[in-house]
Amino acid sequence: MKKIFTILLLLACININAQKWGLYTLYSVQGNNNVYLVDTNNTIYKTWTFPTNSKTGFSVYLTPGDTLVRTISYQGAVLHDGPTTGKVQKADWNGNITWDFVYSDSTNIIHHDICPMPNGNVLMIAMEVKTAAQVAQAGSSANQAENVDKILEVHPTGPTSGTIVWEWHLWDHVCQNYNASKDNYVSSIVNNPQLLNINYNTSRDFCHMNGIDYNAALDQITFSSFTFSEVFVIDHSTTTAEAAGHTGGNSGHGGDIIYRWGNPASYEATGTAFLNVVHDAHWISADNPYFPNYLGAFNNKGGFGGRSAVDVFSPPYNGYNYNLTLGSAYGPTNYSWLYTADTSSTNEGSTQQLNNGNSLVCLSFADSIIEVNQSGNIIWRFNPGGQVAKAYRYSKCYVRGPIATASASSTQISMGTPITLNSSATSVTETNPTYTYSWTSIPVGFSSSVQNPSLSPSSTATYIVKITNTALGCSDTASVSVNVNINGINDRDNSKEVIVVYPNPTNGKLNLSGLFKGDNDLQLICSNAEGKIIMNFTNISTIDFSAFPDGVYYLTVKSGNSKIKDFKVIKSK
Repeated sequence: MKKIFTILLLLACININAQKWGLYTLYSVQGNNNVYLVDTNNTIYKTWTFPTNSKTGFSVYLTPGDTLVRTISYQGAVLHDGPTTGKVQKADWNGNITWDFVYSDSTNIIHHDICPMPNGNVLMIAMEVKTAAQVAQAGSSANQAENVDKILEVHPTGPTSGTIVWEWHLWDHVCQNYNASKDNYVSSIVNNPQLLNINYNTSRDFCHMNGIDYNAALDQITFSSFTFSEVFVIDHSTTTAEAAGHTGGNSGHGGDIIYRWGNPASYEATGTAFLNVVHDAHWISADNPYFPNYLGAFNNKGGFGGRSAVDVFSPPYNGYNYNLTLGSAYGPTNYSWLYTADTSSTNEGSTQQLNNGNSLVCLSFADSIIEVNQSGNIIWRFNPGGQVAKAYRYSKCYVRGPIATASASSTQISMGTPITLNSSATSVTETNPTYTYSWTSIPVGFSSSVQNPSLSPSSTATYIVKITNTALGCSDTASVSVNVNINGINDRDNSKEVIVVYPNPTNGKLNLSGLFKGDNDLQLICSNAEGKIIMNFTNISTIDFSAFPDGVYYLTVKSGNSKIKDFKVIKSK
């Protein structure tokens, strides 16, 4: 009997480990003007069809609200070196183009990957041409012009326009020990791992960035380099001016490299070269139960037998920096998890670590997208019929879930004044959805299952509504804050303007204290990582995040129409 129970338990564990995660995989075939969502039964659920002159260039993402963000092979491009793209588009669920941004001229062009940010901006990898004379003066032995990478953060400002609000140039963070009479000379490469050795690779495409990702909690960017076979991390909390230098930002190191991994030889350190050609540097989400806040990459030739692999590794975090013994290689000394594919993609490719321990693997040059469990067993395979640079898996509720909104008939009232709370939901993917509503409050004390309940508040509170699509079982929450009475931060001082929030990180309650100029009320606006306002208060000294999931939130403090300060708040149990 005990043996039978053991066998059944083992079979149950195997079955759980073999389950697919999520439902829809987003991909586009290069050279094709379509974008697809395919389900785990290999049935195409959704197709976006775009004009033939706007073929997807390298990557495509589905952002909250079912907005596609993709790179485009711009037909007017002058520069052509690797997967140059030149254009980024946003499109809604019905395929309508909502943003069509070109960055391409005779000396600059975007290429390879992009990263949509929580604030609606887009990080873009770009290249800038440096002349042979500039390259020689920088201390390179290349004796030719080079294309040097940079990173842009672009804020959409109109249907075809955008403003570069932040930028980082690799050219500002190179070193060399080839010629002491030229720029960027250092006596030791290994003692300057914060800089890239300009002579490690002397091809025209010096670094060849090909993957980029953003970590909102750290306010840092990671990118991968084809030629250096490394994954790098830089600080995004800097100003553009600080990003050009070596001080400033949360890390204190300006725009210098604050972490690198995969090929110690590139900065003359000893150690194992784990990466051999690499794409798709990315952070694994903080809520992943197996690899929280780890880094991952698609290792094109670094698996057993030189086959393509997935590498997952744990960075040696030290606050906003990373531990390093100068003169040695950055840790870790080994990967945390490695999957070697049964075939190879000599170029391109991506991987995504899913929350049940599985990984999605896009083998671009092998016409294959697979899902594997932690044991390396393939539990899903799809052949898209062409070269797919990157693919991403999404849950049913991410794609088809409702988007909730909440408001109140009045948010500034006297005690006992009657108000009505209002809620609504949209599901652009669904036809005639049916919803249920569940209201709660912070502090606790109010509840209702009515869509638009009425009440007479006696104290300041935030009212949270959970709206559920009953057919799908998918929910979303929204909130509205109603201010009753004036209390909390009331100190005024015409000579000071200091606001402090603590503790941060917080496990629930966040306190505010300080002094500020002016006679206006102090407004506190809290948004989640997607930029959605979740709380809005006036003149209070404590904000309660207990009802919201762990993650990154943004708090804006305003006095009248003037913004006093922005805070990034981390909520963690």
